Amino acid sequence: MTRPITAGVDGSQESLAALDWAAREAVRTGAPLHVVHAWQARDTGGEGDRDAQERWVRDAVAEPVRAVTGRHPELTVSTEVREADDAVAVLLAAAADSATLVLGSRGHGAVVGFLLGSVGRQVIAEATRPVVLVRAGDEAAGEAADREVVVGQQGEPEDSADVIGYAFEAAAARGATVRAVRAWTLPTVFTYSPGSMALADEAGGLEQYERKALGEALGPWRERFPDVPVVEHVEMGSAGQVLLSVSANARLMVVGRRARRSAVGARIGSVAHGVLHHADCPVAVVPHR
Repeated sequence: MTRPITAGVDGSQESLAALDWAAREAVRTGAPLHVVHAWQARDTGGEGDRDAQERWVRDAVAEPVRAVTGRHPELTVSTEVREADDAVAVLLAAAADSATLVLGSRGHGAVVGFLLGSVGRQVIAEATRPVVLVRAGDEAAGEAADREVVVGQQGEPEDSADVIGYAFEAAAARGATVRAVRAWTLPTVFTYSPGSMALADEAGGLEQYERKALGEALGPWRERFPDVPVVEHVEMGSAGQVLLSVSANARLMVVGRRARRSAVGARIGSVAHGVLHHADCPVAVVPHR
């Protein structure tokens, strides 16, 4: 059974942009579209209040869904309207059964980028499946054919396999190029070791070592997706800054989030956090081991 592309909606303009993006993604990938809304009844003292509120909520969700199906009549669409005190729990449950969960975020230009609310932050930090954040105002016009899917690669090939795989699948569905970015910095006195520097020397220097590492991580995905063009981008600098420097031509930015809990709970990670706050294109956060 094909996992759906799921959109979390709440009636805001940013969530409607997320719904539109999710619908286009479902069409591209041949997946069904699932629309989720969590609501909480308010006691206003009137008899039959809850039923009236539920009818209003269902009607409010049905209207944008009708608009989406009108634009994409080939889509299979389902809706889930749930009364719940905890919207995060509803969205996490929906994400677990989805190929991708799509959420909206307020944005005020390239400087501020995405404004993450508490719900979005918690869902991204705890979801076991990829979460895409779409900013209000995102339109299909921003998906020009010459734009790229940009993906950040770090660590060993196995560390980034899920992240790179998601980027290649997204690029294949769009007929787009993958720009794979690996950022590197000079080793500090605390990370220097004769063994690590020997490996770098064998590769022809630190930058060549990084290029080799990126090539090894991309190898299996180039074989699996031979028709997807790839640009290998290795640059000295912080990962977040390097990724943002190439985001102007991105249709989608793909970054990883290590799926483990720390002593202070689940975290988004510094690279994903930086990209989410400053990118001007949709951002996919992919959990990995």
